[in-house]
Amino acid sequence: MTLWNGVLPFYPQPRHAAGFSVPLLIVILVFLALAASFLLILPGIRGHSRWFWLVRVLLSLFIGAEIVAVHFSAEWFVGRVNTNTSYKAFSAARVTARVGLLVGLEGINITLTGTPVHQLNETIDYNEQFTWRLKENYAAEYANALEKGLPDPVLYLAEKFTPSSPCGLYHQYHLAGHYASATLWVAFCFWLLSNVLLSTPAPLYGGLALLTTGAFALFGVFALASISSVPLCPLRLGSSALTTQYGAAFWVTLATGILCLFLGGAVVSLHYVRPSALRTLLDQSAKDCSQERGGSPLIFGDPLHKQAALPDLKCITTNL
Repeated sequence: MTLWNGVLPFYPQPRHAAGFSVPLLIVILVFLALAASFLLILPGIRGHSRWFWLVRVLLSLFIGAEIVAVHFSAEWFVGRVNTNTSYKAFSAARVTARVGLLVGLEGINITLTGTPVHQLNETIDYNEQFTWRLKENYAAEYANALEKGLPDPVLYLAEKFTPSSPCGLYHQYHLAGHYASATLWVAFCFWLLSNVLLSTPAPLYGGLALLTTGAFALFGVFALASISSVPLCPLRLGSSALTTQYGAAFWVTLATGILCLFLGGAVVSLHYVRPSALRTLLDQSAKDCSQERGGSPLIFGDPLHKQAALPDLKCITTNL
């Protein structure tokens, strides 16, 4: 038995291939299953309303999936650099590698890939995750990385984000990620509410819920963007400096927030400008009922007997 429970810190350890984020994969599969279920029943919708419902449902599922998925994405801030740097502690050996830093709402991912991968009789392909979400101890994870003897570039970047680091990166990203995550969950709740309200005779409130969804999504983006105005500690790896920029999760969330504002604004505007057009757009059955009434045959009977036409209950709508 060794000092670190079977782990020899200064010897090469077996590497595992970088896997896909399991929570992110679950979110994608759930929303894909909902989309596939809708596509199965789509042929049962008759007329031109089939394409209307296709666009409406798929667009709504995209907004909901994006709001949930970005919580588990590590690509809010991305930085990569090719450098020649030291490899292990207490060793003068140097390697040529590509170092990557991915910052998410719940932690960071640090990648180290050799160019070429096989150097110093070892496969240099590391993907290490350090989290600061609730019930996770970032300092303990960093201590475990020290015990494992991870490469110098990984430990150097991980140390910059420790709570005791003078750079203060931990407090900045942790606090910003906390507020961004909270506002995005609020946006998700309003997205659910908007889907319910847009299916009622009061689409105005559905449009207002969509506007609120977009507003909270943009609040989350602005919470992360506020970090960029703060001067960060320089991250130097060998002869190169690593800088971060906005990643895919940041831009997709920004686009989703703007899309929600556009759709919500369109619903609210149509409610006040052309309410009849909005009702026809959101409820295609009203148009079908009007066509059925227009094509009904005339019934001739006793002229002295007044015909009492019963109203079609399924075509009655309530206007607010």
